[in-house]
Amino acid sequence: MDTPKPLFSYRKYWAQRFGVAPFLPMTREEMDALGWDRCDVILVTGDAYVDHPSFGMAIIGRLLEAQGFRVGIISQPDWRSADPFRTLGRPNLFFGITAGNMDSMVNRYTADRRIRRNDAYTPNDEGGRRPDRAVIVYAQRVREAWPEVPMVIGGIEASLRRIAHYDYWSDKVRRSVLLDSRADLLLFGNAERALVEVAHRVAAGEHPREIRDVRGTAWICDGAPADWVVLDSTDVDAPGPVDAHPDPYAVARAGECAQDVAAGARVVQLQREIPRGHARERTVIRLPAFEHVRADPVLYAHASRVLHLETNPGNARALVQRHGDKDVWLNPPPIPLTTPEMDALFDLPYARAPHPSYGGARIPAWEMIRFSVNIMRGCFGGCTFCSITEHEGRIIQSRSEESILREVEEIRDKVEGFTGVVSDLGGPTANMYRMACKDPEIERNCRRLSCVYPGICKNLNTDHSALIGLYRKARALPGVRKVLIASGLRYDLAVESPEYVRELVTHHVGGYLKIAPEHTETGPLSKMMKPGMGTYDRFKAMFDRFSKEAGKEQYLIPYFIAAHPGTTDEDMLQLALWLKRNGFRADQVQAFLPGPMALATAMWHTGRNPLRGIRRNGGERVHAARGLRARRLHKAFLRYHDPENWPLLRDALQRMGRADLIGNGKRHLVPRYQPAGTGRGGPTGTRPAGRIRTQHTGLKAAGPGGRKARRSGPKRPG
Repeated sequence: MDTPKPLFSYRKYWAQRFGVAPFLPMTREEMDALGWDRCDVILVTGDAYVDHPSFGMAIIGRLLEAQGFRVGIISQPDWRSADPFRTLGRPNLFFGITAGNMDSMVNRYTADRRIRRNDAYTPNDEGGRRPDRAVIVYAQRVREAWPEVPMVIGGIEASLRRIAHYDYWSDKVRRSVLLDSRADLLLFGNAERALVEVAHRVAAGEHPREIRDVRGTAWICDGAPADWVVLDSTDVDAPGPVDAHPDPYAVARAGECAQDVAAGARVVQLQREIPRGHARERTVIRLPAFEHVRADPVLYAHASRVLHLETNPGNARALVQRHGDKDVWLNPPPIPLTTPEMDALFDLPYARAPHPSYGGARIPAWEMIRFSVNIMRGCFGGCTFCSITEHEGRIIQSRSEESILREVEEIRDKVEGFTGVVSDLGGPTANMYRMACKDPEIERNCRRLSCVYPGICKNLNTDHSALIGLYRKARALPGVRKVLIASGLRYDLAVESPEYVRELVTHHVGGYLKIAPEHTETGPLSKMMKPGMGTYDRFKAMFDRFSKEAGKEQYLIPYFIAAHPGTTDEDMLQLALWLKRNGFRADQVQAFLPGPMALATAMWHTGRNPLRGIRRNGGERVHAARGLRARRLHKAFLRYHDPENWPLLRDALQRMGRADLIGNGKRHLVPRYQPAGTGRGGPTGTRPAGRIRTQHTGLKAAGPGGRKARRSGPKRPG
């Protein structure tokens, strides 16, 4: 693995003389007040501009500012015209474009493809302020406004659509967003390293489309360089008999290939193995072409499997995929940030507030995280339905204890409305802080998709002592009354440290703790790469015991996913019976949403299991509840207590031969009677989702005296 140049070691750009802006400007008037004639970089985002390190544009903008660049922000522009993209004038270097903290399609539509009425990243929770496929639309308008200005795209939408991908909303395989946006360069993953290097090189005179050696970038080319070995992906991980690959550089029309060769064109032959002595770093894997994965589900599943096997920065090779007459080239993923780099990034001079132009408007995503602190990034869980691994990677990047405590003190001293309660010390997962492989060499060479499935790897350090110490020091700070943990907890790791569970339960739970078993049955759990319910039972026993010892009445709030690939009607029935036995009632239900690039999405689209070898004439097939009625039924099982669902559930139970569960006794799942005015055949269990970015089920747990306990709120953004 390369040793990267430290993030803050570059010589600063000359514009550093203008100093630090209180907020990055969004108008010409703000630029004038700062003494700027131009911006060096203009960032376009689909989110409201909140100057806080939980928001991508704030991190990117402040990082570029720290490198000496003048950065402006165009936030949630009206995409129906090019005029809003001319607001700040022409940037000296380039436009940077992102859809925001979420994929715009996930943000705008529910799992049932209904338009959401709200948007937590928009002032006053207003829906409809960003377009579908925002990266493409914003890029088109930038090209219209400034056709000659270089353009770089990034963020989670670009990252997860960097290659041919299944798109749930159009129900088809779409080509790389790099082609549809006509961008010069795509940055994927956490892109701080790539962005800083690209910005300085563009400032030195290079054009982004000429920059081809930066990790974590994708670009368009005509073919592999002469000194690279091109391996065919079907030899790296054979799916069985496939049609012979056409030479990707040969012109299909008869006679033209010979003319090209005569004119000096080079024909590259695909290799079946790396020649002896050739560096792995000069090897690229050719995935099946866009046209092939679009037409052949087996090749799509195969391409998904190969892509995910090439995600460890320590051993990942470059990938290339043909789209028509062009190649989309993906360099290996970025090298994770070190702890000092993470500290410096989060210590930048954020205003920790929304831009003043929003006045008193309520921005729900900001309200949710204003008193919380990100302590790490990345996740080695590898859950197949989640996009964290594809975007942030499996290697945990942790901040130092000192940096985290400084941020808590800054919240205490500067953020209006702080009452002494820190709402979260977390990240993608609450308790992976400072966890890593025990041996760096093993980590560099590992190709596992998860460090904790099917069991916790023996090489994984699961020590929670650093996190326990952090919790204790944070809650001991003057002015801090309580520190809550609201990020999702990986309970299979937590049970490895009873001391951590005791600390968590005694001091950091506000009555209810959310965890995510996702399901109770082996079939769907194996497709999710999640542990069995035995681990949940172990954690619940610890949770109950330590709550009792602390003299507290506290409850676990488990989340579940409906209609995940690999889930049958019988699986959902068993989950419903488990919920009933344990006294849980689903308050808000969300079915599986096939996000771009996820392994579970490949299962959904192809009916194959990319966790295992893909075989055309074999391999594991995966059932998916694809139809609207089937998905409604799976959601109805989770809301078995809702009278609106009873007619659908009665029909299903009779069809499944389980009419014994229909009746008016405690052992029955649904009653025989139907309350007047209910069950009229309307959408079942599909009330509008009031909270975004939820692939889980919010539950109510029966509290004392029959009181119902609701979950405390949505997940953190990003």
